[in-house]
Amino acid sequence: MLIEKIPGLTVEIKKIVTSGDKDQTTNWGGDSSLKSMFVKEIEKELLDGTIDFAVHSMKDMPQISPEGLVNACFPIREDNRDVLVSKNNMTFSEMPAGSVIGTSSLRRKSAVLQLYPETEIKPIRGNIHTRLNKLDSGEYDGIILAAAGLIRTGLEKRISEYIDPEKMPPAPAQGILCVQCREDNEEILEILKTIDDAETRTVCEAEREFSRIFDGGCHTPMGCFAVIKDEKIFLRGMFCSNEKMYFGETWGSLANPKEAAEKLAEIIRRQING
Repeated sequence: MLIEKIPGLTVEIKKIVTSGDKDQTTNWGGDSSLKSMFVKEIEKELLDGTIDFAVHSMKDMPQISPEGLVNACFPIREDNRDVLVSKNNMTFSEMPAGSVIGTSSLRRKSAVLQLYPETEIKPIRGNIHTRLNKLDSGEYDGIILAAAGLIRTGLEKRISEYIDPEKMPPAPAQGILCVQCREDNEEILEILKTIDDAETRTVCEAEREFSRIFDGGCHTPMGCFAVIKDEKIFLRGMFCSNEKMYFGETWGSLANPKEAAEKLAEIIRRQING
């Protein structure tokens, strides 16, 4: 994308395998921050100057960046929906009772059991290819993944069903890439401006604020999505408390997307408190 915007620019890609990629055994309910497991080694290389910028999945990013680093740009968002990938390309409604569905997300688990209580949830870890191999080997009847990851890796044909975000709101910032760099690297900051998408940045701000309010992380069963319509921002979200899903939606100003998140959080809090 950068090369298309800036003729003559050359980019060298350095692949960094993080703790989150390597560790397939850490307990999801443990004390360690799972989000940091996917970014800390990359951020160290940025701070050390061995790389100039890093591309992250925004939904994996902690709320606060280390001192000296900045989330410089947000390219146009990819499809933010969750999807089902299944044996024999079956949809949820076609799968028999007792089908084993792979996910380690509490948000996805809560939603699936509410929508399809006859299914069985089994944890799964690993990158996209690892998870697909586990499905293909017969460990699962279906697995839930982010559409964006499959699309970006050229595996869109594996998708059996796109899950309605109204019923299963995706993780905040799902489908959004974040490009991070050193805050004092003016040259790189100028280059990255060419691929920054204002609309994506706005919806990301609203969704991340909703996540922050509910202490959203890998252990929190919550989701939301924002879209821009008629010069306003629309935000719909879900929070699961005591195995019950609470939904809400609201509109807000593009000038203050965080305010929409605060309004939505209050709507859901009122439902939880009765």
